[in-house]
Amino acid sequence: MEFKDYYQILGLEPDASAKEIKTAYRKLAHKYHPDMNPSEGADAKFKEVAEAYHVLNNPKTRAEFDELRQYGAQSPYGFQPPPGWQASHDAEFENTQQFGEDFSDFFNAIFGQRPQGFTQRQAHQHRPSRGQDVEVELPVFLEETLQQNEKSVEFTLPADEYLQQQPIKKHLKVKVPKGVSDGARIRLKGQGKPAYKGGVAGDLYLHIRIVPHPLFDVSGHNLTITVPLAPWEAALGAKITVPTLDGKISLSIPPNSQSGDKLRIKGKGLQTQTITGDLFAIIKIVLPEQSSEQTKELWQKLAANAAFEPRKEWRDK
Repeated sequence: MEFKDYYQILGLEPDASAKEIKTAYRKLAHKYHPDMNPSEGADAKFKEVAEAYHVLNNPKTRAEFDELRQYGAQSPYGFQPPPGWQASHDAEFENTQQFGEDFSDFFNAIFGQRPQGFTQRQAHQHRPSRGQDVEVELPVFLEETLQQNEKSVEFTLPADEYLQQQPIKKHLKVKVPKGVSDGARIRLKGQGKPAYKGGVAGDLYLHIRIVPHPLFDVSGHNLTITVPLAPWEAALGAKITVPTLDGKISLSIPPNSQSGDKLRIKGKGLQTQTITGDLFAIIKIVLPEQSSEQTKELWQKLAANAAFEPRKEWRDK
């Protein structure tokens, strides 16, 4: 049996650092990966590089290999493990099926059986792997939730050390359903990263983020809007125009309205296929920023004749 010098396969010295091992593997794996290099012998070289990395990347198996390397690497009669040799099997070989590598007789002689569930038949299969999913935030305005909309989505698939060396920009037209809510996810099958060896591409997940509105606050399926009123509008009552998501409406303010009073406008909230929310108008009494002398005289007359005590609940405190 031929001895395999994993350091030589990766082009490294025996005292190479873990970082140097990883860097060498990535460089060689990219060079010989079958999807990147269709030339004859590239697939076998890629498997050899992957096997070397899986041994040297694990401190336990690397130490065992170093011991064997000193024992019989240069034997003219072919390599045989020392009498009674048995690998510890404490280390798990992660991702050994990611690219469908075959392990050599040398590897099997040193480290014995493959991890549980990894059969000889599986070792000779080139299993395609599934592509990586991609997640993108999609901003949606409140007005757009009232009906189905088509929106443009632009995103970039990051560079991949095996499939593509440069990022890929994608542009899609996406239908956003009516009544979509903040935090909802829309799945676009097969629009994620491509897969190795012709496997299924990953999916694109759009995370809906409702853009804050300058007038409306969201509470479940309901909306709230603050309605500023002049003192005389609150005292005498008034008919005012109030904006909603789908246009303006006329709203009657009852006399003697107070700040904080809430008026319900049915059916003017958010909508889904089954639920329609309401709009709540919250009254806020505001004063003019400036007053003329004539206005001040009117306020003084009102104060003298109103007989109003706004803090009467404090009397017994």
